[in-house]
Amino acid sequence: MNDLFTKTDYSLYSNSMSFLRRPYLRDPVTAEADLVVLGVPLDLATSGRPGARMGPDAIRRASVNLVWEGKKFPWDFNVFDRAKVIDAGDLVFDSGDAEGFTNRLEAATDEILKSGKTMLALGGDHFITLPILRAYAKHYGQMALIHFDAHTDTYAHGSAYDHGTMFYHAPNEGLISPQHSVQIGIRTEYEQQDHGFNVINAMQANDKSADEVVAQIREVIGDKPVYVTFDIDCLDPAFAPGTGTPVCGGLNSDKVLKILRGLAGLNIVGMDVVEVSPAYDHADMTALAGATVALELIYAWASNR
Repeated sequence: MNDLFTKTDYSLYSNSMSFLRRPYLRDPVTAEADLVVLGVPLDLATSGRPGARMGPDAIRRASVNLVWEGKKFPWDFNVFDRAKVIDAGDLVFDSGDAEGFTNRLEAATDEILKSGKTMLALGGDHFITLPILRAYAKHYGQMALIHFDAHTDTYAHGSAYDHGTMFYHAPNEGLISPQHSVQIGIRTEYEQQDHGFNVINAMQANDKSADEVVAQIREVIGDKPVYVTFDIDCLDPAFAPGTGTPVCGGLNSDKVLKILRGLAGLNIVGMDVVEVSPAYDHADMTALAGATVALELIYAWASNR
């Protein structure tokens, strides 16, 4: 085959259309793969600044900066030697149809899981996690949740389609167990007495070492199947300005990456990275942070393979 058109290691930006230059296959159900990357370009449920619908594209473009390294430092293996990862492009749905979108994402996730694969979703706003969890619960039952965020997203006052209410609805639907779940980086108001989740707030997370945070997460999670959701606003705006609801006082990227590496060995069954809003980004730093977080999650997931 003529490598004038097929070779991928010459130019950083040539044909940078898929996440980490993984094979781009629009039928993830029949494709041979272990993990499917699915973009979910939704920001219909945002309460602050819109723009997260452009997140999947921005994360993919930034991810080409990570491809050249091969084995990601400081991991001791190349994740793509252990697992076949494909990019299935973006979920297609009718703009403005919240109910139709929700049903369509749940059905797409269910089909991917039924085919024996797992999924990494690239948002989009954080509401996407709720229909994904509904599909996952059909296969794994009630799960633990590791939730990185500036907000708890447990607010009962929002609509059914709101990026601040998913983790109010998910426990009520039996999808996740709050007592076996951890929220990291929280730095906005919530009702602690009625909350139910274990919280390592941003002040605590910044004062603790990464190892101490990981130990606390592991103690709570145990051996339950766990879904990991990462809202990019867990990071301080200094490291991730491109998001809809930035909150000062967050975690730095070094600590976040150390914590993510500490998740290796947990029974991770699914994951997402959400709320990258490139219109508010600078020099693609938030998109790059999102791509890096996604890659670290893939490594943590693959560490059990």
